[in-house]
Amino acid sequence: MRPDPPRVVAGREVTKIMFRPLFARLRPPRLIGPRRCAPGRRAARVAVHAVTHLATVALVLSVPAAAFADATGPMYLAAKSLPDVISGLQTWIMGILAAVATLFLVLAGVYYATAGGDPAQVDKAKGAFKNALVGYGLAVLAPVLL
Repeated sequence: MRPDPPRVVAGREVTKIMFRPLFARLRPPRLIGPRRCAPGRRAARVAVHAVTHLATVALVLSVPAAAFADATGPMYLAAKSLPDVISGLQTWIMGILAAVATLFLVLAGVYYATAGGDPAQVDKAKGAFKNALVGYGLAVLAPVLL
């Protein structure tokens, strides 16, 4: 049986496999019939899975006992005090505002560079630049506002 001749698409020769979807090309060939293994191997595999599951259950059940083993002092659920949490929140907000302002500054530069004399695009760049300045101002004033 001769293979089909290649077809010409847009001036290029295209083979039949190129028309198959990508996932069909990457799929390994199918095995013929069901996969069977020897009875001894199956029993060994089931035993290994059972031992693994039992070890996992034993580990999970032993962890809470280890957590309460030292009951000599008081336990605190909070890792930080309220002023430390507020300070960390201020730092995060300042960082996010500075990142967004930097994004607007870069967009303003791209808009201005690609404006090509178009007044609407230049106005768009100026608006993005103003937004960047507002973002930087809010980032600087975040400790005062919070």
